[in-house]
Order: sequence, then C-alpha cells, then structure tokens
Amino acid sequence: MNIAFRTDATSQIGTGHFMRCLTLAEGLKQRGASICFVSRELPAYLRDMLAAKGMEFAALSCEVTAAQADGLAHSHWLGTSQERDAQASIQVLAGLSWDWLIVDHYALDRRWESAMRGVTQKIMVIDDIADRQHDCDVLLDQNFYADMVTRYTGKVPSHCELLLGPRYALLRDEFRKLREKVKPRTGAVNKILIFFGGVDADNCTGLAIKVLVEFDIKGLHVDVVIGAQHPRIEEIKTACIEHEFACHVQTERMAELMAAADLAIGAGGSATWERCSLGLPALVFCTADNQRKQLADAANEGLLYSPDISVNLYRTMQTHICALIENAALRELISRKGMLGVNGRGVLRVIASLGMSETEIRIAEKKDSERLYEWRNHPSIRAVSLNTHEIGWQEHQNWLASILANSERLLLIGLRAESPIGVVRFDKRNDEADVSIYVVPERAVPGAGQSLLYSAEQWLVTNHPEIRKIRAHVLGTNERSQKLFSGAGYQVESTYYSKRLH
Repeated sequence: MNIAFRTDATSQIGTGHFMRCLTLAEGLKQRGASICFVSRELPAYLRDMLAAKGMEFAALSCEVTAAQADGLAHSHWLGTSQERDAQASIQVLAGLSWDWLIVDHYALDRRWESAMRGVTQKIMVIDDIADRQHDCDVLLDQNFYADMVTRYTGKVPSHCELLLGPRYALLRDEFRKLREKVKPRTGAVNKILIFFGGVDADNCTGLAIKVLVEFDIKGLHVDVVIGAQHPRIEEIKTACIEHEFACHVQTERMAELMAAADLAIGAGGSATWERCSLGLPALVFCTADNQRKQLADAANEGLLYSPDISVNLYRTMQTHICALIENAALRELISRKGMLGVNGRGVLRVIASLGMSETEIRIAEKKDSERLYEWRNHPSIRAVSLNTHEIGWQEHQNWLASILANSERLLLIGLRAESPIGVVRFDKRNDEADVSIYVVPERAVPGAGQSLLYSAEQWLVTNHPEIRKIRAHVLGTNERSQKLFSGAGYQVESTYYSKRLH
C-alpha cells in the first residue's frame, strides 16, 4: 500500500498531531506500506526523524498567505487557503497511486478532502474536536467523550466507518509491551514525571518544577521531559541540574519513564492515553481550549484528575499536587480505571480498518473438519464452552455439515502467515448476530483473541452489511472472554443465572 499523511507541526500547533501520525505510520510501514508525509512547516529534527525511519517527506510551499475566513476556528493554522493547500498537495502527490490519504489537521475539512479525491482511493481523518464536516471513509477520534457516539452525526458520509474512543488510541508499540509488565499504582509517591507536551509554549513545566522544589519532599525522584522546541529549554535544564531532577530532551524513553513513575503532572492530548495504558495516575491541566471538554469528560469517568484553574495555574498546582500525593486511594482508583479504558492495541485496530490486519479471515470448509474437531475437544476450549462435554466424531461431522449448509450461520477461521489462530462463528438473526470465538490452544498468545475478533467483525461488516449489532453470551467464570469483549467495546446488557439440579 502507498499511504500519505497530511499534517503540520509548528509552535502554535504543537507536535502532537505529527507524533500520533508517525506512530500509525510506523505500524503501517512494518506491514509493508510505503509512507510519505506532506507538510507545509515541519521542523528539521522531525524531518530527520522521518528520514531515519525510511519515510518520504514532501514539503509544500512555505509561502504564507492570509487564511481566508472559511468558518473554521483553526483556519489560521494552515497559513493559506484550503483551496491552495489542496492544489499544492495534489501537485506533490501526483505521479503515484495512493491507497490512503490520512489527514490530521484542524484547519482542513470536507472542502479540502473532496478536492483530494482524485489522487487517492480512500481518505481517513484523525480528529478530536468534531467542529466541521468531513468527506472521508474512516474517521478516528481516539479521545473519551460522554457524547462519543453522537459527536459526528451529520458530519461524515453515511458510509464512513467511525473509530471512536481511547480503545483506538495511537500508542507506540513499547506501550503495549510494557503494559504487560506494570500493575496498578499503590502505595506512596516516590517518582513523579512532568511532561506538558513537545512545545509547552506557556512553560507549565517550569511552574511544576518550582512547586515541587517548594514542597521539598525528601527522597523524591523527578523526571522532567521536554521537547527540542521548548521555548525555555536552557532554563529548564539549569533548574533540573540545580535541584537534582532528571531532564530528558526529546526522549525516546517515554514509555519507560511512565511505567516507572507513581504520578504524572502534565497536559492533555495523546499523552493522556499513554499514561492510562500504563496505569499512571495523572494530574492533568488544560493548556488548550480544544482539550477542555476531553479532559472534563475523562475526569468524570475517573481516567485522570483534572482540576479547574480557578485562581491561576501556579496556585492550582500547589493545591492539587499536594492533594493527590497525599491520596493513595484516589491514585489507585485512577490507575485501575485508566488501564481498563486503554489497553494499548489501538494502532492494531486502526490498521485493521485500513485493510492491513495481521489476521486474515476465511470461511471454514469441509477440509477443516479434523482440525476443528481437535480444537473444539481440547480441554482448554471445552472448559469455557457452553457445552463442556467432549464431542463425538459423528456428532461433530453432522454439526459441521449443518453449519456449512446454513447461510444464517457463518463459521470463520482466522489465519496469520497462513496458519490458523482461531475460530469465530456468527449466528445471524435479522439485523443482529450472536458471536462465539476461541483461539487455537497453541496460538493463545497475548492479543491473539482481540486481533481475531476485530478482523472477524470487519469481515462481517464487509460481507454482511445488514448486520447492525453483535451479541456475545459469556460464562460468568470465563474471565478471559469477559475481558476480550469488554476490551473490544461490547456493553453488558443483561446477566444470566443458572443452577444445576442434578
């Protein structure tokens, strides 16, 4: 696949949009995609980063003109009109067939996207603020909002696939791997991580350092992370040396630092979901208007602690840093809620929606009978099945024949590198389907079930678009399946009770 990204990174925009695009781009490149970033203003160190990762960069004209009043709150971010930006983007992308164009820019809407249709087969939009119309095939909003389901109603085409919520958060692979090693935070605060984003134009980092110095907590280790573009970089470095804090500039160890910390102090944005995935409780301050609702809704859900800045940021930091350090129960609650809300597999889910899932799906055939028989009778599979008895060969043969002959029952096999990893069955009922799933015992590695389920869901959407809802019946003792379905966005609707009489 050939995939282009359109995003910018400036002192005004910050680096968050670029970094989350880069995370997705790395996942796509690992699966064989060719990547090109298109940008008007991109700092040299970010261009170097793309080159080091083997990704192309196409620079748009840097001629900045007055942005036209086009009704968008962030139109001034573009530095030109959407029409001129589209013309320049088309010019740099000409000459190659693009499978996807992924755009992450608050100053671009359906007018720009529609103009780009001639150079790409499909368009994906990454958005957070839901304040404009889009012409796209997939829309990703990785943030938590109380009105998540309805935020984009009437703002995208009817065929657009919506990827909503932090289960789709674009986190680097090291977060997913480290998550398996960390536990919810308990006990005292011994390590604090300060990070207010790659730019931090208002130097919130400096304020947080000042507050912690005043507290003079004995034995406390503080890690301070800043970007290479921080406006007070030398001042921050000097303060860290003076007070024996560790300063990290443009570090690639963020996941490691988060996993080691007991408490984070910082801003919203993508770092919110990085912290949640590793169970790091965070005191989060709103540093941009577009983060306000995101942080308020996430705080109400218990995913983070985000106080209102009632007097000034400095006074608010003094009050609430102290309050959170002294409240171990609250920190543990936030830690557990965060880990439940974000499992670090968002990139894999998004990649699957772009048609590059590691798990392929095919319909089961008669030739699969013997392997299906062995898998179904394996003790680990029978233990979590509604029918725990061992199935006889003839009974199995009759069952498989009836399944393959019934168009309302869909038996699917998931494969990786042409080797089976699991089985999924959908039993259709009008516009709904019941799902059952198991992973082949010898392929039961972390993430296999989620990848299998998500790929099967995408197969169902493509091949049976009439299905609008999927239901799963899970035994109360089957904790693994409960985690699988809750982690895949399924909601608990009812509880079944049973009692054996004989």
